[in-house]
Amino acid sequence: MEDNNDIVVCAAEIIKDRLNFATLRTSAKPKSTPNTHYFSIDQELVYENFYADFGPLNLAMLYRYCTRLNKKLKSFNLGKKKIVHYTTMDSKKRVNAAFLVASYAIIYLKKTPTEVYRPLIGDTHPPFLPFRDASFGPCSYNLNLLDCLNAVYKAIQNNFFNFDVFDVDEYEYYEQVENGDLNWIIPNKFLAFCGPHPKSKIENGYPLHAPEAYIPYFKKHNVSTIVRLNEKLYDAQRFINAGFSHKDLFFVDGSTPSDAIMRQFLEIAETAKGAIAVHCKAGLGRTGTLIACYIMKHYRFTAAESIAWIRVTRPGSVIGYQQHWLEEKQAYLWLQGDVCRSQVGTKTVINNNSVVTRGQTSTLLRDTSSRVSRILNKVDSIRLDDTRTANGSDTNANVEDCNISQGDRLNQIKAMRKHPRSATSGSPTIPDGTKEVLHMRTKTQPFRSSSSSHTTSPLKSKFKIQTTPAIIRPPPKSVNDMTSPSVSKSTRTTDVTPSIFKRTTRASMLR
Repeated sequence: MEDNNDIVVCAAEIIKDRLNFATLRTSAKPKSTPNTHYFSIDQELVYENFYADFGPLNLAMLYRYCTRLNKKLKSFNLGKKKIVHYTTMDSKKRVNAAFLVASYAIIYLKKTPTEVYRPLIGDTHPPFLPFRDASFGPCSYNLNLLDCLNAVYKAIQNNFFNFDVFDVDEYEYYEQVENGDLNWIIPNKFLAFCGPHPKSKIENGYPLHAPEAYIPYFKKHNVSTIVRLNEKLYDAQRFINAGFSHKDLFFVDGSTPSDAIMRQFLEIAETAKGAIAVHCKAGLGRTGTLIACYIMKHYRFTAAESIAWIRVTRPGSVIGYQQHWLEEKQAYLWLQGDVCRSQVGTKTVINNNSVVTRGQTSTLLRDTSSRVSRILNKVDSIRLDDTRTANGSDTNANVEDCNISQGDRLNQIKAMRKHPRSATSGSPTIPDGTKEVLHMRTKTQPFRSSSSSHTTSPLKSKFKIQTTPAIIRPPPKSVNDMTSPSVSKSTRTTDVTPSIFKRTTRASMLR
């Protein structure tokens, strides 16, 4: 960076004499020199916000960044150059860029979060802006960059992801609302998804999926249990008739669960025979909150680390007071986890420190479940912003959209997005075949990139899209499959079916 020192605010060395991370005073790309190569991802890997949230960037973007950086580091043409990942003083872009380069160091350079974080902050470097939640209103909880790096580090330790077998195309396909709006939080254990509706249809441009739309995917991925946390919009018997266990643990949209519901959820997760698919209205707030409880108890993540990991896998998760509630439950859940591990499955802990046998726990939880179910019949329609008076009248009956909940608004925002991809970072090409293994890529499957002339998803440009949803389809076969010279071509050749869901456009804001 010898020729650009006048525009450098601060810099951190990630790999000695090879890779640097720099913050510049200008957004213009610095001129590369015979000894230095500059690149930035600020305009290519962009977080899709709900309201004022701005990160961290999701798992697919982290994968694309790591793939691109590895390619640069292995490039013959750049072999003798120092590579500089630069960003600007835009505080939101800067912290997301720092998250990417630091996560790369954790994943590929085997550094600890503290080792990589220390040079990033320096003694005189500008501080990093904390991440915030996807709620509408002021931020009340700061999620720091170090929390996110610790989450990535612990996720690797617990085998939550492996980029050697990660299928980025499948991840990006199924996270879209028209393709099911689902994400694996923990492979083979927790799948978070948007709440199903009575019928599959397009309503005001928003795709709604019936339970039957998810059943083939759930069966293929060994989902045994569905947990519903929102009001009853569909008949649970439709899942039960298909061979699934279905549990109702309702609590109000935007709120936190009772201790009884939390314990019952953990019991369900600990005894389920297969994976658990969890949903509320949008599959973000309530869903993320309870999954975070399990991660804290069984993997000893802090509350902040649990929130960070869930947002990396499913952006927008855990909202408002739910963040503070998880902080309050951290010590309790860590204690429960310690006792569970010490008892090796023969005993469990409920009601603070009283220890009972698994059989006694199950009986107590069944009794709790019965009481909760009776309560649900009376509170299915309650919301945090409920304005009804004691006689049942609505004081805001004339206010437009007064019945739209937080989950409804988040769903609408997510449904109105479109998904362009930068050609320089690689536009998504859909994997050959229907073999889906929790966003995993076979070791023989090539990394793929697109031609520079194609910047939009092939889902939009190569297939005729119908407008009536019926079933969650596997990703359609790629048209442009460009293989990496260092990896052999995949042998996945099974039949494929293109998406039948209507694609929608992104709205800059929601009224």
